[in-house]
Amino acid sequence: MTALVLFAHGSPVESANDAVRAVAHEAGKAAGVALAGVAFLEPYHPTLEESVELMAGQGATRVLVVPYFLTLGLHLQRDLPRIVAEAARRFPALEIRMTPPLDGHPFLAEVVVDRARTALEEWE
Repeated sequence: MTALVLFAHGSPVESANDAVRAVAHEAGKAAGVALAGVAFLEPYHPTLEESVELMAGQGATRVLVVPYFLTLGLHLQRDLPRIVAEAARRFPALEIRMTPPLDGHPFLAEVVVDRARTALEEWE
């Protein structure tokens, strides 16, 4: 069984974390995976390790980590690979993989254009 974990920075503003949870839920449904959840950088919870443990406890055999960051910054270059490697060592029975970041995906420009068009229409 495959689980999708949307990995984000996390925020002290809980509504921001709830927004990430909503995207994870919708993405999981659209991707057709059995389980979907979130993980955040410390000090926010669940951490990736906590989320992987939760998914394993629910029967996941594979975990796909999707970085929810717009740019390929320090967290994606340094922190996330280390955190994923630690989780893989802790849960050797699970296959854990990470997707490329959102950075560079062609649909990002479409999202920006959609937001701009909506704002421009409000000016008219």
